Amino acid sequence: MRAAQIVEPGRPPLVADLPVPVAGPGETLVEVGAAPITPLDLLCASGTSYFGRPGTPYVPGVQGAGVADGRPVWFATSAGMAPGDGSMAQVAAVHPRDLVELPAGADPIAVAALGLSAVAAHMALTWRGELAPGEQVVVLGAGGVVGQAAVQLARVAGARRVVAGARSPAARERARKAGADAVVALDTDDVAALTARFAEACDGPADLVLDPLFGAPAAAAARALRPGGRLVNLGSSADETCPIDSSTLRGKSLRLLGYTNNELTPEQRAAAIVHVAEQSMAGRLSVAYETVPLEDAGAAWQRQATGSASGRIVLVPGAA
Repeated sequence: MRAAQIVEPGRPPLVADLPVPVAGPGETLVEVGAAPITPLDLLCASGTSYFGRPGTPYVPGVQGAGVADGRPVWFATSAGMAPGDGSMAQVAAVHPRDLVELPAGADPIAVAALGLSAVAAHMALTWRGELAPGEQVVVLGAGGVVGQAAVQLARVAGARRVVAGARSPAARERARKAGADAVVALDTDDVAALTARFAEACDGPADLVLDPLFGAPAAAAARALRPGGRLVNLGSSADETCPIDSSTLRGKSLRLLGYTNNELTPEQRAAAIVHVAEQSMAGRLSVAYETVPLEDAGAAWQRQATGSASGRIVLVPGAA
């Protein structure tokens, strides 16, 4: 079979002929139809992640979609985090706990593009953030996959107004296409200036902030929250630290909450993936993505790593 391989950490994968994997005890072979290149893949393959330097060579890909035993499935792997191969191959061996059967008719490429990013958006909004119908939500980093999904999933969950924040013009346009009611430019680290922009964009105090950025944007968005409002952080794309002032926290009795997909049980993750697939099929959820043949994995990896791709890149093993 054809597969992408990380031969040296910090270098793009090379595509090679490899033996078809043999299913271990309890494992299922999946004919891979789509394998996204995600930030976690890039981090693991860098050799500098908190998981440690991966054993090489290995097939990257922490998630994918395809067909197993004639059924459409989404699946997860621990490639780059633990010994073993991932989704960027024509065939993958997957443990049953990491397989999720998809609704009939689900588009494997669309589901792969959404994947765990959309799961994070959905669960951070609803399970961790306790979003209630009629609330006003601020979504930071709304041009990324998590952010685009969060804008739409907040609406699905009943938000009355969704205010998006994004840095670049292209990211702000993706947020608008996702359906944000207002879009705030995050092109400065001046917290006071950002606070004024959020105040203008919001229709009164916000109830919930979904924050994959941290840093100055989170500090400013926190000031837009009502007393007792919630901020759910699920990333640090802007900064590892955040200048939220004590008076804002105490004066408004805010709740700052952390979120990670790693906390989900297999059952929670499976239910969230099915929800994501159903919303995609209903036309209520989509993100910017592009498909690339597996043979071009090296160049695609470089474009995703440098941010020059038009969206999430999804490798398609069966494409010419």
